[in-house]
Amino acid sequence: MLIVAGAFVVAPEDRDAFLAGRQEAILATRAEPGCLDYVLSADPVDPAKVVIFERWEDQAAFDAHLAGLADGPRPTGPPPQSASALIYDVAGTRTLG
Repeated sequence: MLIVAGAFVVAPEDRDAFLAGRQEAILATRAEPGCLDYVLSADPVDPAKVVIFERWEDQAAFDAHLAGLADGPRPTGPPPQSASALIYDVAGTRTLG
């Protein structure tokens, strides 16, 4: 499994439009083979932060996602001021508790 986690920095007054402008792309990504989770979420404390969290079955599924970005829905609305993300290769999982 592969996890991508990061954040976008947006102008606080643009955050709702930023998220709304990506809804179609989010839905398309969630429908892709190998996508287990794909979430953009407003940080509840920092009005300039939007968190991204993705889970993919494997590197091949993520690579296919990246290769298809040019053909998928384009985000609309205001661009982020900056973005950062890390990729985590997960060797195993277990339940909490």
